[in-house]
Amino acid sequence: MKLRTITTSIFLALLIGCSLSALAASTAGTEKRPFGKTPEGRVADLYTLTNVHGVQVSLTNYGATLVSLKTPDRFGKFDDVVLGYDGLDGYLSGRGNFGGTMGRCVNRISHGHLVVNGKTYALTLSNGTHHFHGGKYGFNKVLWEGKAISGAHSQGVQFNYLSKHGEEGYPGNLKVQATFTLNDDDELKVEYLATTDQDTVINLTNHSYYNLGGQSAPDVLGHVVMIFADRFTPITTDTLPTGEIRAVKGTPLDFRTPFPVGARIDGDDEQLKLAKGYDHNFVLRDKPKGTLAPAATLFEPKSGRLMEISTTEPGVQFYTANTFDGSIQGKNGRSYFKRAGLCLEPQHFPDSPNHPNFPSIILRTGEQYKATTIYKFSIR
Repeated sequence: MKLRTITTSIFLALLIGCSLSALAASTAGTEKRPFGKTPEGRVADLYTLTNVHGVQVSLTNYGATLVSLKTPDRFGKFDDVVLGYDGLDGYLSGRGNFGGTMGRCVNRISHGHLVVNGKTYALTLSNGTHHFHGGKYGFNKVLWEGKAISGAHSQGVQFNYLSKHGEEGYPGNLKVQATFTLNDDDELKVEYLATTDQDTVINLTNHSYYNLGGQSAPDVLGHVVMIFADRFTPITTDTLPTGEIRAVKGTPLDFRTPFPVGARIDGDDEQLKLAKGYDHNFVLRDKPKGTLAPAATLFEPKSGRLMEISTTEPGVQFYTANTFDGSIQGKNGRSYFKRAGLCLEPQHFPDSPNHPNFPSIILRTGEQYKATTIYKFSIR
């Protein structure tokens, strides 16, 4: 009788597992629905991608923005692992830049000072006296054209936008494409392509805040981070890079082996005091230009969720929501406080146009800008 009971339990577990897998597989695909209207009355859409395992990614063409990303924990419970808003109005506010595609140049450009081919351009100042995340109306604050795409084992959305000459002070008409693809290996691939009719600069990334503990987890201090970088770019009092490239060895910015976010974040290190936590660009280990290589891993011990990041970019910005003070009302009405989430943003270095020793972000006429990042999700 005992053996029969055990055998029956195993059979039922397998049956339930197969049923869930079949259900996930049957619901795999792409759904599109209205997400709200912009102040100009234009309709923004929300695309929801689901793979055969039930992993789900939602994106809106407003800002080519990642709105939600639902993955299972080690017990099979799905939860949304990115911060953000429930509706379009939150994203229209621009607070937090949650999940947006940042451009034409992500991060900071000192005093908006840009020189291309000997000509000086004054970019819009949007962070005190500096240019920040593409200006007052960067790529995360405009409506892109979106269309669903699909492959044999993937679903995706392709967003297109024309950034006109002079927008936020940048030279050249820039045609930009951002493609997000979710495959059945639980990988989210983000690909950027761009061309210009005049020499210009470009540096794109996705600005998602991750908390692999899920929506109810208060902070990311227990997350374990590993960054494949031996060096970083130190910052000044206004978090601009000094131009130096410094070794991480012997500093609290050494994540060459996995280390908890909160273990050293409130120490006496000058760099951490300047940023009020981590807000630094890490110089990824040398690789041939355009080669996809490991950049970082993020692990949450309680849930067992693991995110592995690979990229073609030369750097990754690590930011720990240092200025969140509870005034932002996010998903489900939750107030986001300090360390509520963290960013790991593959990109070129901040303020690259003003530091000749940094990798160039100039895009020439006749060339194609291309950058790829893959986020792989699993359980440990």
